[in-house]
Amino acid sequence: MTNNGRFFSIAITFCIMFLFWLLFSAWTVYIPQSYDMSQVFKGILVALIVAFLTHEIFLPCRGENILLKSRRFVAYSIWEMWQIYLATIDVTKRVIGMLPVDPRIIEFDTTLRSDLALTAFGNSITLTPGTITIDIEPERGRYMVHAIAKEPADSLTVDQIMQKKVAYVFMEE
Repeated sequence: MTNNGRFFSIAITFCIMFLFWLLFSAWTVYIPQSYDMSQVFKGILVALIVAFLTHEIFLPCRGENILLKSRRFVAYSIWEMWQIYLATIDVTKRVIGMLPVDPRIIEFDTTLRSDLALTAFGNSITLTPGTITIDIEPERGRYMVHAIAKEPADSLTVDQIMQKKVAYVFMEE
């Protein structure tokens, strides 16, 4: 990778990591208190360290269309957060008895092949309440997932919306 490509990869990774730090850490630190620049500096430092260590994993040098994939990933992240919200409501209804709990383990194959796409899909499944990725066989693209009920399981095996969106992000459609 050229120096410009390496710098670009580190810069994009840093921006994304710092944004995640702001979303997940800063809100709990700053809402009740005034801004503390030492905390912001720590967030910048951690994002920089993570960017230097993981930029080749996050944005591989062999990858093409990094900007397009990054833009698609941001849109996918927003969609995934909405799915997490909806699944949280669904799980809450199941916990309080409004909907039935019918746990099951499902296995299904995917067309995803790159390590990053397989990992992103598995993490998305686990992040969504009501489903947990148990195992992934990367050479076959086979997933084993625990679902709290039939509906969350069907969303993975019948609708396959999440899989299609991940394939779109990583250009594996």
